[in-house]
Amino acid sequence: MKIALDAMGSDNFPHPDVEGAVAAARAYGDEVILIGDEKIVGPVLEDQKPGNLPVRLIHAPEMLSMEEKGLALALKAKQKEPKTSMAIGVDLVKDGKADAFVTMGNTGAAAAIAFFRLGMLQGIERPALAPVFPTRKGFCVVLDIGINPDIRPQNLVEFALMGSMYAESVRGVSHPRVALLSNGEETGKGNFLVREATPLLQASSLNFIGNVEPKEVYAGAADVVVTDGFSGNIFLKSSEAVAKLITDTIKEKILSAPPWVQLGGLLVKPAMADVRKLMNPSEEGAAPLLGVDGLVFIGHGRSDAQAVQSAVRVASQAARAGMQELIRREVARHGSGSDPNSGKG
Repeated sequence: MKIALDAMGSDNFPHPDVEGAVAAARAYGDEVILIGDEKIVGPVLEDQKPGNLPVRLIHAPEMLSMEEKGLALALKAKQKEPKTSMAIGVDLVKDGKADAFVTMGNTGAAAAIAFFRLGMLQGIERPALAPVFPTRKGFCVVLDIGINPDIRPQNLVEFALMGSMYAESVRGVSHPRVALLSNGEETGKGNFLVREATPLLQASSLNFIGNVEPKEVYAGAADVVVTDGFSGNIFLKSSEAVAKLITDTIKEKILSAPPWVQLGGLLVKPAMADVRKLMNPSEEGAAPLLGVDGLVFIGHGRSDAQAVQSAVRVASQAARAGMQELIRREVARHGSGSDPNSGKG
């Protein structure tokens, strides 16, 4: 597999991006194509001593920062001749020169560039970012978590189709259980969007199990949970904040306690390490932007080299599984009613 990687994506670029790329090439044997300013990225790549590893660098004179938005972002996203590291990386996928693109940069910018330069899959109206949440029984794919704050009920069906194929083809879940995120488990609960989407999902060929509250998500009641980007983003950020609060508070209490309590803290240290690993975004690395006509994975700006390496692994797994073609076939079989917006410039 050939994975294009934005070397200017993370908050501390290019060190985590380059280190993760070299580690991924060494561990998995995939070719990693770094895209970034050769004056900045080149020396860091040389310091990693890649030797004969399948890692190479493509020069990009510009980058997109976290502040890019609005008209300025749209104009850069639609440039005929790509200059930014994101646009060049996405074009490699569009032109068949890379199997997937990975970035740890601005989520909105990555989504806009993917939309304008790749367009949407036939039958899909909106893209959706689909991270994996840890649960008591393994994991749950949740989408959308921030790309689309306002959507139509039919879009949730599209999200469910794409999320199911991702869970099945890449995550290895047979016949994934699909649920709607709501404020109650009972049918009829939820806002207008949830209530209107329910009969559409019930009529689909999906393994739809109804509504779930956040607590059921973490209990492992579903394999795929769909929601709008506004609610999904709040769910994600609240979960991250609560997880950090709990682990930080436990650590503070142990360190400020009498010696015998601190001794007990040492005894539970291995268990705490397992909990931190469970909640560590570096384990997954990046989430797929489902719906665009090409494999795009977006990670967190705070990503370290381990997260970048994991992101390359997940992107490669999706490419090897033929996830795009599987989603395309499933959408065609289901007969989505959305009018696709090609978006191609």
